[in-house]
Parts: sequence; structure tokens; C-alpha cells
Amino acid sequence: MSSDEGVVERIKIFTINELEKSTDHFNEDRILGQGGHGTVYKGMLSEGRNVAIKKSNKLEESQREEFINEVVIMSQINHLNILKLLGCCLETDVPLLVYEFIPNGTLYHHIHNPNEEFPITWKMRLHIASDSAGALAYLHSSTSTLIFHRDVKSSNILLYDKYRAKLADFGFSRSVAIDQTRVVTHVMGTPGYLDPEYFQSHQYTEKSDVYSFGVVLVELLIGQKAVRAAFEEDRSLISWFLSHLENSSVLNIIDSQVLLEGSEEEFFSHC
Repeated sequence: MSSDEGVVERIKIFTINELEKSTDHFNEDRILGQGGHGTVYKGMLSEGRNVAIKKSNKLEESQREEFINEVVIMSQINHLNILKLLGCCLETDVPLLVYEFIPNGTLYHHIHNPNEEFPITWKMRLHIASDSAGALAYLHSSTSTLIFHRDVKSSNILLYDKYRAKLADFGFSRSVAIDQTRVVTHVMGTPGYLDPEYFQSHQYTEKSDVYSFGVVLVELLIGQKAVRAAFEEDRSLISWFLSHLENSSVLNIIDSQVLLEGSEEEFFSHC
């Protein structure tokens, strides 16, 4: 990080006292979400601004690299539909990242735990898809270096103002030279969203991100998880969707909310 002076200039360095005070000493009541890599807390800064604070569970070498990688990459990004990194705290053994607070949770939650008071309408789904596509297009073509997200999924898409979308979680991302079209890595990502070609070749391209985004689109249309229940005949959502598409029976599996609001002509025009 110190080798790139621009990174230090573009982000704020928070003190641990500031962040402890903002989260009531990382009180369990402030937890927004938890995963295998850490916990996200809601905090309120002294000026009254709400933030989200990401705290890693432990400090293994791989997580240290993810932390540095995320800070460096996100310090380069400025896009309405990508979560904004506000700063970090370097005083603790466990790294802390501070992000803008997004009030409406994840797309995954709203698709798979629907709430009658806040249904994800057909119009909202189109906005979310458009916002997410715009974020990916920016990463792939509008930054000084090509950025592969490498973990596009519905739980990494956050919803804000009237359910517009922001792409989040850049811990697995990679930044490469514009003239470099692929990167060879160990297979990273989430089952159900992984590009089959990447899984076999270990060569990641922007098309791998696009494949994962395609899985999110199918989630939006069908309302089922990327990996279906163990008792289902076909556990892969994409395989199941494609089989119905080939048999001209895809309307039989579309989410009822989508069918209720969108005409067949409108639906197929967006497919």
C-alpha cells in the first residue's frame, strides 16, 4: 500500500477508538451480516454518518493479502453502482475496512426471503440488473486497469434508494493491465456461480464475471438459489433453466411476481 501513494491519499485512516465508539465496542446488536471471512457491523461516526465496518475473523496470510488487495483496488474505483470504500483502520491485529452504509440489505436476501411489504417487482429487477451490468462494464472497460471481480453473486449485490444496486466485496478481485485479457489463478468464487471453463482451465477472463452475472439474472427471473436443494433432480440452477429454455417451457418456472407484472413479450425481449 505504501508503494502507491495514491492509495493513502484516497482513503481515510480511522483510529480504533473511533470505530469502537461507533459500534458500541462491536456490540452483537450492531451486526449486519456474518460470513466465513468476517463480520460486518453497523456504525455511526461522530458526525452522525452511518457506515458499515468489515472485521476479519482472523489474520492469516491469505486474508492479509485480501485486505490489501481490496483497499488498493477499491481506492481506484468511483462508480455510483459500486460500494464505496471510505477508509480503513490499521491499528488492530485484525484489519478493519469502513464502507458507506447501504440500508436495504442484499439482493440474495430479498430474492430468497421475500417480504410482502417490500416485494421485488419486475421493474425493480430490471433496474437491479441494469445497475449491476453497468458496474461490471465499468470494471472491465472504464478503469485505468482491467478489474476482474471474481465473486459476482446475489449476496454481493447491495440494495439502496428504491432498490437500486451496488456491487460489493472485492476481496477476491484482481487488477491486470489493459492489454492482458486473462489471469491464471487458483479457482476462487462461489459454487453455482463459477464459470465452468474457468473451473477447468484456472484462466479467469471478463467472460467469467459475465457468466456469474448471468446466474444472478436467472436468480432474478426464477427466484431460486444458484445451487438448488439436494433433493431436486438438477442441482445446478443454470442447467435446469437451460433445459426448460430448450423445451420452450421456461415460463413454467419463472417467479410468479415476474409473471404477474410483465407480459410474455416484454419478458422474452429482455431475455
